[in-house]
Amino acid sequence: MSRGDEAGTDRARAAGAGAGKAGAGNAGARTDAAAPIVLPIPPGRNPTADELAAAHGRSIPDVIAPNLRVLFCGINPGLWSGATGRHFARPGNRFWPALYASGFTPRLIEPAAQRELTALGLGITNVVARTTARADELTKEEYRAGGLALTAKVRRYRPAWLAVLGIGAYRTGFGRPKAVVGRQSETIDDTGIWVLPNPSGLNAHWTAAALAEAFTDLRAAAYPRPGTAE
Repeated sequence: MSRGDEAGTDRARAAGAGAGKAGAGNAGARTDAAAPIVLPIPPGRNPTADELAAAHGRSIPDVIAPNLRVLFCGINPGLWSGATGRHFARPGNRFWPALYASGFTPRLIEPAAQRELTALGLGITNVVARTTARADELTKEEYRAGGLALTAKVRRYRPAWLAVLGIGAYRTGFGRPKAVVGRQSETIDDTGIWVLPNPSGLNAHWTAAALAEAFTDLRAAAYPRPGTAE
């Protein structure tokens, strides 16, 4: 999609960059997680190898509030996220640049400032809460249980849209083996469902530009222009 102005150009450039080092700003939104943890790693310091290894099996708090415009849903926390308590924290993950490139955020937000999202009507959760080094460590049973838990969470918090970041996670967790990326025909009560590509830098099937375009399509649905259908 054409953006036609300098801000759009800056966002497109940002889509190619990694999330970078975490910045400051960790105050104040509601969270929802089974086992919140107190983490010693301050913004700006990378976790050590020992801290990454110790993150296995942890859960991290959601960034969530009632009646959000979009609740983004990752597959599960990776080791960087488990060690720091910050979603999509691994350097090179393209979630935060794609949010900015697509216009969801007015600037490139760092993982440590994730609490700023709720003021923008955005939130983050995961299909499976357990931290692993790789998504293929998760079982089908975990995905299915996660889909049920996520459905209950959506009914509790009532976001306008649920955006699942990973087609495989959605297919398994929601029992939709033929689902494709984009808007889904299914809903959870009044919440629409959208599937986005996995923003991991290891997902070579999607370039940074294509990922930003997929996010832009969701944004157009989440914030329809006056006189257009949702």
